[in-house]
Amino acid sequence: MKILVLGSGAREHAIILSLVGENAAHSIIAAPGNAGIAGTVPTVHLDPNDPVAVTNYAIAEAIELVIIGPEAPLVAGVADELREQGIPVFGPGRAAAQLEGSKTFAKRIMDIAGVPTGRASRAATLAEAEAAIDTFGAPYVVKADGLAAGKGVLVTSDRDAALAHASTYLELGSVLVEEFLDGQEVSLFFVSDGHTVVPLSPAQDYKRLGDNDEGPNTGGMGAYSPLPWLDESFGSESAFVAEVLETIAIPVVRQLAEEQTPFIGLLYAGLILTSKRDNESDRGIRVIEFNARFGDPETQVVLPRLEFPLSELLYAAATGTLSTIDPPTFAPASAVTVVLASENYPASPVTGLPISGLEQADAVPGVHIAHAATAKQGADLVSTGGRVLSVVALGDDFTEARARAYDALSHILLEGAQFRTDIAARVAD
Repeated sequence: MKILVLGSGAREHAIILSLVGENAAHSIIAAPGNAGIAGTVPTVHLDPNDPVAVTNYAIAEAIELVIIGPEAPLVAGVADELREQGIPVFGPGRAAAQLEGSKTFAKRIMDIAGVPTGRASRAATLAEAEAAIDTFGAPYVVKADGLAAGKGVLVTSDRDAALAHASTYLELGSVLVEEFLDGQEVSLFFVSDGHTVVPLSPAQDYKRLGDNDEGPNTGGMGAYSPLPWLDESFGSESAFVAEVLETIAIPVVRQLAEEQTPFIGLLYAGLILTSKRDNESDRGIRVIEFNARFGDPETQVVLPRLEFPLSELLYAAATGTLSTIDPPTFAPASAVTVVLASENYPASPVTGLPISGLEQADAVPGVHIAHAATAKQGADLVSTGGRVLSVVALGDDFTEARARAYDALSHILLEGAQFRTDIAARVAD
């Protein structure tokens, strides 16, 4: 199959590595890609956010499937233009992508569909934000209503910091102030063709910069999959997945279909298993957020365990035929990914520094590296952003996977680099 993958991060590299691994005969092109992706497949200089440019390229190159990685092309309507020209595309149209692009839209859909989530209040002024902050109390949760490149959410016990965050994003639009939900977080992906919904395997990511969940929020510093501790709360991981499918994913997809905005692509459900409170009889699953594409870094640990051909799964979603294929299965292997970030990330990352030791890291058994922000500068590989690399390791158990990941990290040299040392520590023997 001839496939075009849009995007330039570790998520896209993970998707491409999965496609290459399943069938070497695939012809895969990435736009625009990064240095690591360019070492795996051909890349082209193409603006992934330009619907006409992407569609014209897909037509000229006889692309059979377009996979949209990041959120910006979805909100820009790239999938809409491709579908109008009859090109199979994995990714929702602009209207359905509002599920990620607008927190207010997502809350409305959840309310109509009866999906469990936290209380929230939309604020268009600082006075409204302040009133909502005082109503919900600390810890304060303030979110930019639109896309903010992973930087729009603040969770803090500092009221002044919450107000400052609201003030910053009110200059760009409205904000959402939400009640704080306490408990374990889970990321769960669903593939949808607009009607049929198929779950993948759950993962847990680490948002805070430092060990023990300290420091500022980031785009994600690591992840692991599967989640053995779900057995304690739900009897089995499959029981948890089935509950989320029936109470969250299917109602949302059905509601979007009823509104003539079918969701075709990857529905990312950011969930929390809320802690038991005095006035609650049991623990409940709540939605923190939806994304309209594969999550990063969770994709890096979910896809390596996928035993079903990824291309067939995504093509079935793009062509409305998910109900005709077998459900995907996952290997029992343990997967861990640790993100290597630049100095001073997430504030003002130091970039343009050389990276070395990747060959030695790649040589560690069970390890591969997904590039996130890298480029070639002459003969050197250099960093170009905050999250630079995802070191991915598989093992028979989490102790082995963790040991392999951190062994690989010990070989990589990047001045000022930072990474967490506790990824998946809670599930290791």
